[in-house]
Amino acid sequence: MLMLANVRFGSSHDDVRTVQRALIARGHVIPDGVTGFFGEQTKAAYAAEQRGQGYTGNDADGIPGCRSLTELGRQCGFTVDCTTASAGSGSLSVAQVTYNDPDDGSGKAAMEGHAMKACQLTGMEPQFGVPALVTITQRESAYNDRRWRVNTTDVNAHGSVMADGHPQNCSRGATQCIPSTFAVYHQSGTATTPYDVVADMCATVNYVRARYGVNQSGSNFASRVQQADPSRPPRGY
Repeated sequence: MLMLANVRFGSSHDDVRTVQRALIARGHVIPDGVTGFFGEQTKAAYAAEQRGQGYTGNDADGIPGCRSLTELGRQCGFTVDCTTASAGSGSLSVAQVTYNDPDDGSGKAAMEGHAMKACQLTGMEPQFGVPALVTITQRESAYNDRRWRVNTTDVNAHGSVMADGHPQNCSRGATQCIPSTFAVYHQSGTATTPYDVVADMCATVNYVRARYGVNQSGSNFASRVQQADPSRPPRGY
C-alpha cells in the first residue's frame, strides 16, 4: 500500500517509484525513468493518465488525487491510503473528536480573522490562504452561520448520535469537515472540535495539501481547489 500524501509534486519517496513504474506500464513516458522524484516529467505522465481516465481541464493537472491514484493502483496492482496526513499534523482518533460548539462568530470579517490565525499555525501565506479559506466558508456554511454549521441531509449524515445531537459522520463546522477527516488532518495545538473555526480551517489546509497538492505557501490553493476559487462556480471538495 502506498500513501497519497507521499505522492506529491516535489517529493522523493519509494511510493513515487511505484507510481512511476505504473505510469510507464500504462504506456506513459517518463524520460528519466523510475527515479523516485516527482518532478515535471512525472507530472506530465500523470496528467496523461488522468486524461486517459476521462479527466479534463483542471482535473487533469498531473497532481494525484485519491480517485485517479486508486484507479491507477487497481490497474497496476497496488492499493492507496488516501487518509494519512503528513507527519506532525497532530492527528486524532475519531473517538478523540469532540462536538461542543464554541460559537466563534459568523460573517466574513470573523472568518478573515480566523483564517489569518489558521495560516499562522499551518505556515500558509495569508495572501493566498485567507481568501481561499474565507471563500470555502462562504460556500460551505454561509460564513459559519449557525443554521449551516452541521449538514444533516447529505450522504455523510449517518452514524451514532453524538453530543451535539447529530449523527457522527455529518459534515460540521465553517468548512464542513466530516469528523474522520478532521481527526486525520487535525493540527497540533488546536481544539478537538470541528466547530472551532481555527481548528476546522487548519484541518482543511492539511487536507488540501495532501489531497490536492496545494503547496506550502498556498499560492496554488485556489487553482487546485475550485471551492476556494471565487472566480469559478462552487464545487464540493
